[in-house]
Amino acid sequence: MIRSELLQELHKDNPDLRADEIEQVVDIFFDEIAQRLAEGGRVELRGFGAFSTRERDARSGRNPRTGETVDVPEKRVPYFKAGKEIRERLND
Repeated sequence: MIRSELLQELHKDNPDLRADEIEQVVDIFFDEIAQRLAEGGRVELRGFGAFSTRERDARSGRNPRTGETVDVPEKRVPYFKAGKEIRERLND
């Protein structure tokens, strides 16, 4: 599902809301998750899953075009762990 499909589904379920209001709600939802992760926090949606970040160590990589070795700095990356309910729905 892409963002526009999500907005359409939400509009079907909430016909009393204008399209721009639904888009604003979705924007706030995703912005809050991103902001919490940027602060080093965790976001848990019961029954769905939990978003957090993980640390990746610095390493040496290769430029695929030139084969040249490049240093890749350490960084934080987003991580998602599915909740029990969603795992059960996927494996029924």
